[in-house]
Amino acid sequence: MSRAYNFSAGPAALPESVLRRAQEEMLEWHGAGASIVELSHRGPEFMQVAVEAEADLRALVGVPDDYAVLFVGGGATTQQALLPLNFAAAGQAADYVVTGHWGRTAIRQAAPYADLRIAASGEIDGFHSIPAREAWRLSEDAAYVHITANETIHGVEFRDVPDVGDVPLFADFSSSIASEPIDVTRYGAIYAGAQKNLGPVGIGVAIIRRDLLERVGQPRADIFDYRLQLANGSMLNTPPSWNWYMLGLTVKWMLAEGGVAEFARRSAAKSTLLYESIDGSGGFYRNQVDSAARSRMNVPFFLHDDALDQPFLEEARAAGLISLKGHRVLGGMRASIYNAMPLEGVQALAQFMREFQQRHG
Repeated sequence: MSRAYNFSAGPAALPESVLRRAQEEMLEWHGAGASIVELSHRGPEFMQVAVEAEADLRALVGVPDDYAVLFVGGGATTQQALLPLNFAAAGQAADYVVTGHWGRTAIRQAAPYADLRIAASGEIDGFHSIPAREAWRLSEDAAYVHITANETIHGVEFRDVPDVGDVPLFADFSSSIASEPIDVTRYGAIYAGAQKNLGPVGIGVAIIRRDLLERVGQPRADIFDYRLQLANGSMLNTPPSWNWYMLGLTVKWMLAEGGVAEFARRSAAKSTLLYESIDGSGGFYRNQVDSAARSRMNVPFFLHDDALDQPFLEEARAAGLISLKGHRVLGGMRASIYNAMPLEGVQALAQFMREFQQRHG
């Protein structure tokens, strides 16, 4: 079997050692006589998985005790709808800073439940930069300020935590969580779909400052109430247990590899190499994002001639480099280089890009 270097934006590559361990444990988990996916989520076996996953995630990301950790279904998009339901009164303002496609998606999900106000938007320049903080128009009465820490499609990433005063800062960290140290206490809530850096698709995490859970919010079904989910250990209904188990294995792998400080070092090396390959191509490849806002996780780029897109993808696949096609919103190419992507994969891509340019330049 020959595994390719997979640059998919999500579902994304998982560490091979995690996949192999899951393969070994698939039929029977630790002498239980059944797979973990077959056992009750309230039984001692899965409870062990759940407890360890939370403890390991807290250790990996640095989550203080005064923050709750929830393992949630529905991905980040579902959480975008739940935020105003849980933390905003009916008709209360909520400020959104829009830096790409997923920021706009967050607005669409929240719009039925709050007075959505766009505090700043990068759309005027095609989402190639992050609006300067001094230009943001924040509301004093806002329930929260929402940002997308890393835009998976447009390749724009916040490199600093914006100061929004006393209003809680909420952030979608789906495509950059656990890729570098973050100060969780700067945020009121952090949420992320798992399928980029934390594990497989089908589960996500929400890290919420406990005092915010005291907010009444708006009328909502029990299943949409973060407080009830916390009281029930994220098991108000049957959770996606296999995905939770896989998330736990992935977090253990990241801790064993050196934690977020080590992955920050790797991410810097990988992204620097890739951007240098693009910028040094003499215009054959180009990335349009302002250098100060370039993502370390998702690198969109374009060839100088669109007619070369298909040959590039076909030759890349033949070279063992897959999932490089850009999102339909932008076109072109995109290389997602999350924690599970080794430096060797980016080196192989950079070499292929040089050779492709030599053949077609």
